[in-house]
Amino acid sequence: MSSSPTPGPARPYTHEMVVVHRVFRRESALLPRLVRAVPDGDTERAAVVGAHLTEYVTGLHHHHTVEDETIWPLLRERADAVAAGTDTVARMEEQHARIDRSLTEVTARAPAWQRTAGRMAAEELATALEEHRAALLEHLDDEERLVLPLVEQHLSVAEWDAVGRRGLETVPKDKLMLALGSLLEDADPRERAYFLDKAPLIGRLLWRAFGRRQYAAACRALRAPFHGGPQR
Repeated sequence: MSSSPTPGPARPYTHEMVVVHRVFRRESALLPRLVRAVPDGDTERAAVVGAHLTEYVTGLHHHHTVEDETIWPLLRERADAVAAGTDTVARMEEQHARIDRSLTEVTARAPAWQRTAGRMAAEELATALEEHRAALLEHLDDEERLVLPLVEQHLSVAEWDAVGRRGLETVPKDKLMLALGSLLEDADPRERAYFLDKAPLIGRLLWRAFGRRQYAAACRALRAPFHGGPQR
């Protein structure tokens, strides 16, 4: 039986964010391994991994921009009602800045590696990705521990739903099935049912018709050195 929380009518269902965070945790752990697994000089394979790295960086940037523009201002407005709200927001913003700096290092090192797929460039990029992940995990842990309880108390369901819509707007239409698959990959049955129920009927039909297979194929191609992707 799943132990994941279920949404309630009176407060935001912030467990959605926990599921989203799992995607960034999983992919940030995978990326250094993917880089190191590229054979020396295999620029074709480096291009495949590099494209995934670019999508990861873009997705994380959009995720943090939505938070910067929606959640933090609302919590700041209600700082009088939220004793630790202002300090918590400042902490989140400082962590976002640190993550941005780590991604700047990653994106600075990626082109040289993609051009040559050399071992030294690969190790430098993988090390930068590991340093990025350390900063990211600290932030995700703090956000779940400090921010999500404040959101539940001080944002309305409508405000929280608007955050989710903003996040969805950043996903290119031709990537929607891949984004859904990424969310569902590590979800438990209750979480999977929740996210599929939120999707429009056409989205659910497309997922069952080809989205599942599209995501599995993409994972197999990307994770070929680690023997494929999800089986469902």
